[in-house]
Amino acid sequence: MSASQSNRSSRRKTSALFAKLKGTAAACLLLAGTAPTYAQAPQQQSAPAAPGLPPEPTPNYTQPLYLRPSARDFSKARGYWPNPIAPFAPTTVAPTNFANSLQLDQLVKNGKIYLSLGDAVLLALQNNYDIAIQRLNLNIADVDILRSKSGSAISGVSTSIQTGTQGGTTSSVSSVGGGPGSVAGTGVGGLALTTSGAGPTPETLDPLVTGTIELNHQTQPEQSPIFSGGLPAITQNINTYNFNYSQGFQTGTAMQLAFQNTRTTTDNLFSFFSPALQSTFNFSLTQHLLQGFGTGINGRFIVQAKNDRRIADSIFRQQLLYSINQVENIYWGLVSAYEDVQSKQHALDQSGALEKDDEKQLQVGSMAPLDVVNAKSQLSSDQQALIASQNTLEYQQLTMKQAIARNLDDPALADAPIVPTDRVNLSELPEEHMTTEELVRQAEANSPAVEQDLMTLRNDEISLKGAKNALLPVLDAEAFYGATALGGAVSPNCKTALEQFGIPPTECALLGQTGYGTVFSNLFNSSGPNKGVEFNLQIPIRNRAAQATQAQSQIEYRQEQMRLQQLYIQIRMNVISEQYALTNDRAAVESAQANQNYNQQSLDAEVKKLHLGASTTAAVLQQQRSLAAADAQIIAAHARFAYDRSALEQTLASTLDRYGISIADAATGNIHQAPVIPGVEPAKAGPEVTEPTQQEQLQKQEQQTTPQPQTQAQPQPQH
Repeated sequence: MSASQSNRSSRRKTSALFAKLKGTAAACLLLAGTAPTYAQAPQQQSAPAAPGLPPEPTPNYTQPLYLRPSARDFSKARGYWPNPIAPFAPTTVAPTNFANSLQLDQLVKNGKIYLSLGDAVLLALQNNYDIAIQRLNLNIADVDILRSKSGSAISGVSTSIQTGTQGGTTSSVSSVGGGPGSVAGTGVGGLALTTSGAGPTPETLDPLVTGTIELNHQTQPEQSPIFSGGLPAITQNINTYNFNYSQGFQTGTAMQLAFQNTRTTTDNLFSFFSPALQSTFNFSLTQHLLQGFGTGINGRFIVQAKNDRRIADSIFRQQLLYSINQVENIYWGLVSAYEDVQSKQHALDQSGALEKDDEKQLQVGSMAPLDVVNAKSQLSSDQQALIASQNTLEYQQLTMKQAIARNLDDPALADAPIVPTDRVNLSELPEEHMTTEELVRQAEANSPAVEQDLMTLRNDEISLKGAKNALLPVLDAEAFYGATALGGAVSPNCKTALEQFGIPPTECALLGQTGYGTVFSNLFNSSGPNKGVEFNLQIPIRNRAAQATQAQSQIEYRQEQMRLQQLYIQIRMNVISEQYALTNDRAAVESAQANQNYNQQSLDAEVKKLHLGASTTAAVLQQQRSLAAADAQIIAAHARFAYDRSALEQTLASTLDRYGISIADAATGNIHQAPVIPGVEPAKAGPEVTEPTQQEQLQKQEQQTTPQPQTQAQPQPQH
């Protein structure tokens, strides 16, 4: 296929994808608040648009929509009913619960915690702090939606995967699409100085009412008696009652309504009214015609906040996948440490039995003293290996507890050893029978990282449109209507004032006396109107700042497109790598099992030969070491197989579906049924590990460091 044909094919796939994505986005807006579902079967996921195309990326799968960690929806404002002061009262958030879930206490039996993998996952969903912290980000994203509805710029929500839980291993894909320090809504890659939110400042959508009431008494000395009617000072009382209402709209319209009233009493001889009543009314509408015009520009923060809310949903799903994978790895590490203690204890028992047998043989003179010393040396080494393995098991138990508990202050819980009751089996996953391309398509369709990058592209598109609109000049049209009315009682000084100007005093009677009702009605009968239309034009001559912002926004958009394409490649590489690793791990387990069987049979044969006098203690010890190494090899092989299998499920984002975990329930933390984990089986019946106390460990170490008395060999008869 030629390059041009390939490019045309890619463009057709991209166009088809965008058509599907538009429908998905519309459905998402209608389905907000419903429980999410995820793709079970592989879906076709097209590559992102080429840099020259106008892409419109939106996820091509069912999105997690507005998960609610609590009954309260923080994206909705508190109304005036039934509490009129509710919008002005501080909000309250439920206090943090630091108590462990009841399921953890129910697992404690006879001073031990019998823990299955399903129980570990359940307790992590209930108690794990990483999940609990990430759960609150859903509420923070809701708060950002509420903020955006007022026309304010959004603050953004953290897209970091919480990694406070210690232990376990992680796959490379788990951190793609969100890392420590990144914030959705603040720009590409979480940088603070990006063009996210670029464009004209939206109108303030929340109505604002202001009121001013002023009671003023003033005595003002006058320099010239001409303007005061011969009075040295003028005394007046001015009462002001002003009210204003303002509101913006997403169309780019601003409304202003002003209603002002004054009541003035004065002893000024030239004042016809005292008290004088004056009212002023003014109503204006201002519409942006170029820059700041339209609902797409003034409502872009609302769309971005909703996109960030979906990103927060996706991040929470990614956190679940990450934390469940981490708990699984901790659990299999605990199983490995538990089985390693059993193996070391078995090796110690064999060394002890061999050392006792050699002591007996030495006493009867059929064993050389050097063989006894060799057996004692091996016994001491096995004792030290057991102590080290027990310490490792104790640390793994502590690691597991901090992953599944919120509080370790209870001594009964802190000191209780954990007995893992599940073991991994080699049953094949359905994914192991799928082709690489099918797995890659499934991973791309379900990956929360892809979902987040696609939603980030949508936000970048919105920022780009805002930056383009900011290039336009400012052209505003304003229409206003107002009026002024005057009235009151005729001043007693009216006649005196008219006589000074030679006007008959009878003219004062023509002024009449009017109350506030007449003054108010005169505002709307066009007796004193003030109306008109105004146009305001602002043209930046060079417009360099807007040009730079728009160019940077375009560059950042291209960067995000490349990041998305890079993510597709990373997912493909991770799927192939984990597919190969799982195949190799299965072969390694089978090889280790065969090696263990061979070494066990070799040790049994060597012990029989030793009892028949056809072998030596050194040969038996060598076989014991080989068997111990084989035991360690099979334990490590099983653990690696479990690690890589859970990593593949995390990459495919199928863990929640396979385990039957509802993400809606996980968002609330109200999960009381342990998930059914496929690919595990109950541990075979065997001796439980009995961990020595710290005092017993110290006593054993002192015994090892204390010189042991030499065993005196019996004198052999001379022949």
